[in-house]
Amino acid sequence: MKENAQSGQETGGGAPASNGASPEADNGGNGQVKKAGFAGLVVGSIGVVYGDIGTSPLYAFRAALKPAAADGDLTRLEVFGVASLILWALILIVSVKYVFILLRADNNGEGGTLSLMALARRALGGGGVIFALGIVATSLFYGDAIITPAISVLSAVEGLSLVTAAFDHYILLITSIILVGLFAAQSFGTGRVAAAFGPITCVWFAALAVSGAAHIAHEPGVLAAINPWYAIQFFAAHGSAGLVTLGAVFLAVTGAEALYADLGHFGRKPIQTAWFAVVFPALALNYLGQAALVLDDPAAAANPFFMMTPGPLLLPMVVLATLATIIASQAVITGAYSVSRQAIQLGLLPRLEIRHTSALHRGQIYMPQINLCLFIGCILLAVTFRNSDGLAAAYGIAVTGTMIVTAIMAFVVVWKIWKWRAWAAAALIGPFVAIEFVFLSANMLKIDDGGWFPLLLASGLVALMSTWIRGSKILAAKTRRAEVPLMDAVNALEASKSVLSAPGSAVFLTTSPDCAPTALMHNVKHNKVLHEHNVILNIRTIDVPRAPAEERVSIERLTPRFARVILTYGFMESPNIPKALDLCRKKGWTVEIMKASFFLSRRWLRPDPESGMPGWQDFVFIALARNASNATDFFAIPTDRVIEIGTQVTV
Repeated sequence: MKENAQSGQETGGGAPASNGASPEADNGGNGQVKKAGFAGLVVGSIGVVYGDIGTSPLYAFRAALKPAAADGDLTRLEVFGVASLILWALILIVSVKYVFILLRADNNGEGGTLSLMALARRALGGGGVIFALGIVATSLFYGDAIITPAISVLSAVEGLSLVTAAFDHYILLITSIILVGLFAAQSFGTGRVAAAFGPITCVWFAALAVSGAAHIAHEPGVLAAINPWYAIQFFAAHGSAGLVTLGAVFLAVTGAEALYADLGHFGRKPIQTAWFAVVFPALALNYLGQAALVLDDPAAAANPFFMMTPGPLLLPMVVLATLATIIASQAVITGAYSVSRQAIQLGLLPRLEIRHTSALHRGQIYMPQINLCLFIGCILLAVTFRNSDGLAAAYGIAVTGTMIVTAIMAFVVVWKIWKWRAWAAAALIGPFVAIEFVFLSANMLKIDDGGWFPLLLASGLVALMSTWIRGSKILAAKTRRAEVPLMDAVNALEASKSVLSAPGSAVFLTTSPDCAPTALMHNVKHNKVLHEHNVILNIRTIDVPRAPAEERVSIERLTPRFARVILTYGFMESPNIPKALDLCRKKGWTVEIMKASFFLSRRWLRPDPESGMPGWQDFVFIALARNASNATDFFAIPTDRVIEIGTQVTV
């Protein structure tokens, strides 16, 4: 694990932990099931985990039919082929890859791309390639997080045009108002809203199943689309057009990453049960129902989802669809907050403001800067593309890219941690990589139609994260060259006759537990004062989601007046220094930490032509550092007990 050297604060990294996942592991599942009740976790996972994939029927089947219909009227085999492709995409990618395999690759009970990256790096003892893949996947995720609210809400509101044509000119306005309300409400927290997620989404899936089953009853022959031979025939008959269709088919599995990312919130078994008992049957029935409707009325291909609904029930269905898309959007927005916090702890991003919105649930957070960026991105996308069909072209690339990266890192976990032979791990994961590369190739055909957006965004974010990582390393190296070994400084200060002694305790933060903090040396140099008790504090982040409670605090007495304390956090935790230091009393330490003064080193950065970075990277890094969250707020230190000592550093 690399060390973080972030502007305005000295903090440190540490070595990764050694524990890992196993194929039998079900961490975050059984324990949570006992606490919350299995049924409650199943319903909760339906609301949070499956919100995104559950709204795909609004646009996926319609978008997949368009390439086939471009050459003329749809044939029966074409409708069967598209339905078969969607069903088998759900079976192979979601059911097999995610539900059966990846849910077992947990990092101490947690899932998600960054958790998998940390797990794979730990298995390899490092790994720059895996780290780079994690950066790419994180960047692509943000593209998904921006597109999902825009396309989901747009596709739901578009149903109003079927209620009455009077709404045609107001679709974009209504969508924008909903998005404004959605992002404005984030600062209030998601606790109360989340309590309603599960029941509402259960009603949504019931509506999907019932509307689909009603049309299957009129055209039962559509059930034959379950046969994969129809998908193969479709490709054989359509050639390159079949590849374009495949890119749209992939929209049916967007949101599958949430299965893995939310592993720690609900556990493996509740998520698996929800998929096989509720979500997959409802999705399958709805897609087959849309196919049955199009077979009966080819004109319904323009919007098969809403045209399945009888006239009197159309408006209630539009309202329910809008609620479902808001829930799906809420889930991906809160996911973006979680990923951002992990990225900060892993050193991929500068410190950003994190607000905890619940006193009971530590995972409920709000990040104003991330929220603002997502909101601006969503509004710009909605205004630029104006309809869900346009956004559909941009959606697939972000998700397929993330899935491929996930599969590659999963291979490392299966090989190194599950102890499979390399060829066996390749045989297990390789087919999914191949399938997803085909999907990616199909989506790359849509670059001109909107696929450029996630690629442009991901490229910019990769450059941003790479700049932050590189600049942090240069800054850390320069800081260390100017630092004094800790024990040399301590011995010199203890022996000094010219330094006055002040009552009380002082805490000095440092990037390295073996070097004297810059704030300590400058305080002694300028004020000629040393406190009665001095704590050299280092904070390290390890490659596990949450550090064990027994490893949170490490205390070492150096001299009668000096002690070294190391606080350890996982990459999904938000550091709280006063709370952690209060644990010192349980270890028999009598120093009044809660009355201590905290000395921080505030770095003022200037560009250096010989820093090793191009000029544009110097500019970007300094801009990121200056806009990073204040260390006092980030580490939850009381502002009236903080003393900042400035130093100027060139990078």
